[in-house]
Amino acid sequence: MLVTGCATVQPDHTLATTRQQLGAQQDALTLQRDDDQRAQAARSADTLLAQPLDADAAQRLALLQSPALQALLAEAWAADIAGAAAARPADLRLTWERMVHGGETELTRSLGLGLTDLLLWPARARAADWQGDARRLALAQQVLAHGQAVRQQWLRAVAARELLGYHEQVREAADASAELARRMQSVGNFNRLRRAREQAFQADAVARLAQAVQAEVAEREALVRLLGLDSEQALRLQLPERLPALPAQPRDAAEVTRIASTQRIDLALARRELDARLAEGSAGGGLASVVDIEASLIRSRSGDERARGTELELSLPVLDAGAAKRAKLDARQLIAFNRLAQAQREAASLLRERYAGYRSAFDLAQQARGTLLPLRQTIADEMLLNYNGMLVGVFELLAEARAQVGAVITTIEAQRDFWLADAALQAAIQGVPAAAPTPAGGAAAAAAEPAGH
Repeated sequence: MLVTGCATVQPDHTLATTRQQLGAQQDALTLQRDDDQRAQAARSADTLLAQPLDADAAQRLALLQSPALQALLAEAWAADIAGAAAARPADLRLTWERMVHGGETELTRSLGLGLTDLLLWPARARAADWQGDARRLALAQQVLAHGQAVRQQWLRAVAARELLGYHEQVREAADASAELARRMQSVGNFNRLRRAREQAFQADAVARLAQAVQAEVAEREALVRLLGLDSEQALRLQLPERLPALPAQPRDAAEVTRIASTQRIDLALARRELDARLAEGSAGGGLASVVDIEASLIRSRSGDERARGTELELSLPVLDAGAAKRAKLDARQLIAFNRLAQAQREAASLLRERYAGYRSAFDLAQQARGTLLPLRQTIADEMLLNYNGMLVGVFELLAEARAQVGAVITTIEAQRDFWLADAALQAAIQGVPAAAPTPAGGAAAAAAEPAGH
């Protein structure tokens, strides 16, 4: 027991629960305590930065590089050390007294130990174990939440990069249309109204391209911050050219519910907190609430006379027999019990909401890719045939090209929103905080708006 009480908490013990939750990426999670460990993490990060970063690699890179995560791990380690120290018995109390009576000097030494504290040590150690489990679950929840934030931001950054390319195409088509309108007006084949419409669309395309450029920079830099990259690493960050393809089938609702029932960290954390409160009551609700006992060994010397003996000190509660302490423990248990009940109900509701959003986003993305794009391609092919047959003019053809690009932008946004909804659903399954996806609107419709004639 003495050896256990004096043992030092190691970082690996603090990180064990989090590593178990990380699965295949658990080897990337270490508390980097010296330059050698930091250099090793930097080498692993360089390997990841040497190629385009997918979502899983982005999460791994954050585990290796993020100073914010390192600070979080260090705080958790410090909390574990403090918790282990608090569970140990109080230190021995050594008293030394020197009294002078006339020509005689009396020396008294005593060594005291709190018996109540010692008797309750095993129960308090069990309570500390429950509290430590709760702290480590909370750490796992925070690390997984950071990973989900990285995944969502990676999706936004890749989508912004992909959208930027299509906004550039819209700008090029608008420039061509505006230039053609200028030339046709100069030879008298266009009136001012028709040319003004083309110029207005060109101005709108220029503005939207500028917005897309800024959005790409902002989303990329937000990802850089979450990854914890320095300026040199940020320059080497490579992202894929496009988002992942849609899955063939959506996830099954029953399977999602089954997995969530066994994996949700927030529910496990609420249960651990309740267990800790119950253990706390067993550790401090009996003898410690009524009386405190301290035993001491005493040795004294006065001149040539020596004496030794023992002392037993009891603090007797006269005004408070421990009822207030016991009531406080009962109240804390009630708090933990009701928080668990509320967490269970909120978890079920949130899972239903996130799954509904996931299915809706899947259906919209599938419709955009499977229906909207093929229809726009068919229309574009027919317009080209009509143009070759001199049935429509060049401006109608350019307007249809813009509409086709607008359909592609709509599809990319729907695909991005699906993967964001998928990440939010996964966070709900794990029981970690994550932002709900917010679909963007308007950009594709504006890009697709044909000029009136």
